[in-house]
Amino acid sequence: MPIDYFKADQDFTLSKDMLSAYQRDGVLVIENAISDTDCQQLMSRMTELVEDFDVAEHRSVFSSVTNEQKDDSYFLGSGGEIRYFFEKDAFDDKGNLQVSKEQALNKVGHALHDLDPVFNRFSRKPEFERLLKALGMQVPLLLQSMYIFKQPKIGGEVVCHQDSPFLWTEPQSCIGLWFALEDATLENGCMWGIPGLHTEPTPRSRLSRVAENKTDFQVLDATPWPEEQRQPLEVRAGTLVVLHGQFPHLSGANTSNKSRHAYALHLIDGNCEYPVENWLQRGSDYPLKGF
Repeated sequence: MPIDYFKADQDFTLSKDMLSAYQRDGVLVIENAISDTDCQQLMSRMTELVEDFDVAEHRSVFSSVTNEQKDDSYFLGSGGEIRYFFEKDAFDDKGNLQVSKEQALNKVGHALHDLDPVFNRFSRKPEFERLLKALGMQVPLLLQSMYIFKQPKIGGEVVCHQDSPFLWTEPQSCIGLWFALEDATLENGCMWGIPGLHTEPTPRSRLSRVAENKTDFQVLDATPWPEEQRQPLEVRAGTLVVLHGQFPHLSGANTSNKSRHAYALHLIDGNCEYPVENWLQRGSDYPLKGF
């Protein structure tokens, strides 16, 4: 059964059909969820942040394929910071950027929602809180935010994964809000998902911190993903894709000339335990906050 697409209403309420689709598929696609103005404000603000970023300070690479960041102190310490991560193909053999820094970044994260006023204002819209509570989250806490560039020509592949293994709670409670700031198409590396597998009893893997700057990725179920069942999530700018924490999703490399900017928030329920061995930790200076 194809994944359903819905239109946002003025009150941003979820209909019975929307709730049913989310429960069945583990994903909910809501078109016209945010305005063109919202998209432009976030993109413009990110342009300003990148302009102020000094490439010489850090050259940390993020790749879901090579997983180079798993023991990277710059990455592992980003829970309460705004930090910048490059595409692995952005540098030549000598370590020099092959494109401008604006076109070289993979993502920026992971506390934009708390540390930048523009992203904070957007991330804490009351309609997002209403949506999360309608999906059963009792005490929504904003845990992680990412600005994703999916750069032209070098935007890297994201392998099939679930979000809960990286943002583990007991019981599982992670929900992702993924906002398309530009059109996401087959051409520029849109997201794909495998509907229905979120109903499995536990996530298939878990990433844990085993030392200050070292993590371990534990496979709990090595059954291959049935990728023949995957469906593309081609969406227009302004669309919100709501992701159950155990919904398997992926995206291909962007070999086109068009970028695919997006902003993603991950939230957990404050009534659930967030283990100290999770890779993303905020520290006492940055306790998790809700809306």
